[in-house]
Amino acid sequence: MKQYVIDQLRESDYIKIKEYLEKYADETAVEGIYWVKLPEDLYSTIQKEHKSCQPYYFAVNLTRRLVSFEWLIRSRNIMRCKCISYASESQRNFIIDFADTMLDSLGIKV
Repeated sequence: MKQYVIDQLRESDYIKIKEYLEKYADETAVEGIYWVKLPEDLYSTIQKEHKSCQPYYFAVNLTRRLVSFEWLIRSRNIMRCKCISYASESQRNFIIDFADTMLDSLGIKV
């Protein structure tokens, strides 16, 4: 899986990130997994065409030692479709910016 990973978290970092994700992302049934909605203006051409698959998300996996931001853009409505794919450059930049903004706003230095 392609992803952006921040590791060597301290316990205090984990708690801050967990609270941030609970506020700015959707929790899932699996502990530590969150969904972040991708802005519609970043959808690829095929993602824009697939109205029934929208909206699109990327997953964030938080453990006590690391947080990872997956680069697979997916739908909650369907598991397999040609609109489900790895992030484009602009989508990848959004994911990295989301992660970096989160860390900056929480005062976490890595």
